[in-house]
Amino acid sequence: QVQFVESGGGAVQPGGSLRLSCAASGFTLRLYAIGWFRQAPGKEREGVSCISSGDNGRSYYSDSVKGRFTISRDNALNTVYLQMNIVKPEDTAVYYCAAVPCAVINGRVSDYGMDYWGKGTPVTVSS
Repeated sequence: QVQFVESGGGAVQPGGSLRLSCAASGFTLRLYAIGWFRQAPGKEREGVSCISSGDNGRSYYSDSVKGRFTISRDNALNTVYLQMNIVKPEDTAVYYCAAVPCAVINGRVSDYGMDYWGKGTPVTVSS
């Protein structure tokens, strides 16, 4: 059974940092590209970042987080990470990870082909 479990969310002040984790099970993580997405209250789901399959996946970022967020993967631990630095109030959302082909369209990571995602972990950026 394919499963994703996100963790690491919480409350943080603007300018601070958080590291989100996405623990995968039920499949061979190394074979899949994994993306991070977020959804704020009342807003549409937004792609944040994506990392391609393999041991040294290529990273993709939406313009809104480029230079602040870093995606990485540890296939041995079946986990994908999202390091969030210099967070802003507009980063407040529930963050999800999902299996998805990596693509950036008009400066945003695409959710086309998104398959299997977890319940998410909430991030609140506020002073």
